[in-house]
Parts: sequence; structure tokens; C-alpha cells
Amino acid sequence: MKYRIEKDALGSVKVPEGAYYGSDTARTLENFRISGIRVPTELIDAYLMLKEAAALANMKAGKLDRKRGTAIVEACKALLKKKDNGQFPIDIFQAGAGTSTNMNVNEVVANVAIGILGGKMGDYAVVHPNDHVNMSQSTNDTYPSALNIAARLAVKKRLVPRLRHLQILLYAKSREFSGIVKIGRTHLQDAVPMTLGEEFYGYAGEVERATDAVESAAAELLELPIGGTAVGTGLNAGSAYSKGVVAELDRITGEKFTQSRNRFATTQNRIEVLALNEAMKETAVVLMKIANDFRLLASGPRAGMHELILPSIMPGSSIMPGKVNPSIPEVLGMVCLQVMGMERAVTNAAEEAQLELNVFTPVIAYDTLFSIGILSNGVSTFAERCVMGVEASRKNISKHVKDDLSIATALNQYIGYSKAAEVAKRAYRENKTVMQVCLEMKILDKKKLSKILNPKNMAGGERS
Repeated sequence: MKYRIEKDALGSVKVPEGAYYGSDTARTLENFRISGIRVPTELIDAYLMLKEAAALANMKAGKLDRKRGTAIVEACKALLKKKDNGQFPIDIFQAGAGTSTNMNVNEVVANVAIGILGGKMGDYAVVHPNDHVNMSQSTNDTYPSALNIAARLAVKKRLVPRLRHLQILLYAKSREFSGIVKIGRTHLQDAVPMTLGEEFYGYAGEVERATDAVESAAAELLELPIGGTAVGTGLNAGSAYSKGVVAELDRITGEKFTQSRNRFATTQNRIEVLALNEAMKETAVVLMKIANDFRLLASGPRAGMHELILPSIMPGSSIMPGKVNPSIPEVLGMVCLQVMGMERAVTNAAEEAQLELNVFTPVIAYDTLFSIGILSNGVSTFAERCVMGVEASRKNISKHVKDDLSIATALNQYIGYSKAAEVAKRAYRENKTVMQVCLEMKILDKKKLSKILNPKNMAGGERS
């Protein structure tokens, strides 16, 4: 491999001849060989949008000459369009606060801009990574700003629409199953009747509430610490720049970002990102419950509940012919566990903020964006490959209702709890229905019992 030699404050560094990155990135690649996991593309894209907005704002503020500024803007646009992640090869586990990521972006943008201006790669007299691309900025205000931008866009464009789609499908299934009476279950034991539609109505309501929480948390990401530079004071930035960069970001992204009301607070802490992870954890808890219910209700087909028939998507066993597993609920469950675990890591990292900065922001960024990505994909997979095609096993549901002992609960107001319990116990002991025992005990006449013990009359809760 051929190299060019670049110099920085620590001395000379060999950089691959064709690389658009520079000495800082080369040092990062040498020093931080940790996971092999690169900085998420969403974060790089957000950083490029931010660098474009910063260049435009600096030009308008009269700080950056138009020739260099225009080249930087063109470079950012070209990189966003090309999405060449080969120029952004650094590990997510890197120097604290994300300086390595910021400098990687600065160097790549600078060298692309140099090429636009007809210069030679590495000739930073033409466009300098720090002096020009990073003008009016610090890692400490750009990295958290880029994280907020990336997370906000990913939640709005991917996660929320997919959650809403799942919500709509569950409400639709609630209506489809509204006439199917089944037995409810508490403590995994038989309980009073309800409709399958009511059960799905509960699922849809929980997804709706969780999605609302995600949307609310994502709204907090609109507040950016940009312009605060190193510690929140705004050193080397200026008010014209700060207002300008937010205005340009709004134009580029179509969002309505704002400057932080308190840049010291938003430089020191990642509480707004923590809140989003907490909302995603809540969503994961809800989805895990639904996925597990699907697995239980589909169990069988002959030795389990088998009240739901899930779409058969692939063979379920390498040894048992004809076996089909609830693979989609299972994969959703694994996604949910991962999201819950990453929320814990983000919480721990957020707790590690010290004085004017949280140096563990890179791991917060990776975990947050990874969670958004897998949760989005998990939700869409569950919606399209499972919920959309789920069917009711009417025969099994009807059999379970017929054998249900908990319908004796409806007798409470007529004969009291103790007498109704006696009926239920006798029915179980003698393997009879509640109706048969009531008739044998001459508790009420058959016509009245038929009305009281009709499962359809008991399933009268809230329905869509």
C-alpha cells in the first residue's frame, strides 16, 4: 500500500494514499481496535448535514470565505449522496466524547473539498479540517447535536411509522375477532370469558400508548447544544452563527430544531437521549408481552392452547418433520431483550457525566441508534409476517369456552360466592360443565341459567 505523510501535533503519520481521511483518523485506526463495529451511517449522515449547515452559517456570519465554504457544502452533499462508509472506518469504541468521529468527518470533508477546488489531497492550506470545516465548533457540541439529529430522523421516519402500522393492524384484528368469545386467563389459569377482539384491543392500546411515549421523547431531541462549543460558553462561535446553523439544519432536514435553552445542561448531559431509550424500553416491554402471548396462544397444535394460528413462514425443526415454530414472535422477543439491555447501558453511560461533559457519549450514540434500527425492523417484521396473517382457531376456542369453569363467576350475584365456588369445584371434580351441575343442584331454572351462563353475555368489556 502506498502512503502519504501528514503531520499533526504529535508528529508525522502515514495515511493510505487514496484515503480521504487524515492523520487523526489514521491514529484512531491504530489505537482503537476494539470491536470492528463502525460508527453508524445515520450518525455520519447527521454529522455531514451539520457540517454543511455550519459552513453556510459561517459564510453568512462573514467568518468563512465563500470559496472554501461553498466547497465544504458541496463536499458534504456529495458524501451524503455517495454514502461511502469506507472513508468512515473508525470503531464506535474510541476516544471519549466522540472527538475521533468529529475529526474523521472533518478530514474527509476537507479532502473532498480540496479536490473540488483542484488541490492535492492532504494540502490543508486549501481547506483545513479544524480551521475551516470545524469552524465555530467543538466535538462537545457537534457530537451530541449530530446524535440528536440522527436519532430524531430515525425515530420519525422509521420507528414511529412502523409502530403506528402495527397499531392499526392490531386494531383491525380486534374488529375482525370481535365476535369470537373465548376464555380469558389470569395467572395462566382459566378466567371469565371475553372476546378475542377484546384481547387484541388491549394489545393495540398498549402499542398506541408506547408509540405516543416514543414520539414525546423524540420531540426533546429537537433541542440542540450546537453553538456551545467546548463547555457551553459558545467560545469562538458567536450568536449569528448559532442561530444560522439551526436555521440551515431546519432547511436541510425539514425539522424544526432549536438552540438549547441551557447549553451548559445539554453539553454536560445526555438526558434527552436517555428519555428516548426509556421510551423504547417501555415499547420493548409491551412488544415482548404481545410476542409471548402469541407464542402461548399458538402453542400446540394438539397439546397446547392453539387458539391462534400463526402464519407458517419456515420449517421449525431440523429433526421433527412438519414442526412449525412461532419464529416471528421469537425474533421480536430477542429484539426486545436487546433493546432493554441497551437501555441499561445507556443509563449507566448517562450516569457517568462528569463536570462539563459526558465522555461516554459514543456508546450512548451507538446503543441508541442500534436500538432504533432493530426495533424498527422487528416491529415491521412482526406486523407484516405475523399479525397481518394471524387467524383464530375457532374450534379450539369454542371447546375451551364450553369446558370453562370460571363462568360460575356469573352466579355470584344470584347465589353468592361460596355457593358458586361449590358449583365450580364439583364441576371440575366430576368432569361436568357448570350448567350440568347447576341443573343437578336445582339452583335456578334452565332458561335463566342459559342466560346467566352464556359466555357472550359476559364478554361485554370495551371494544373497538
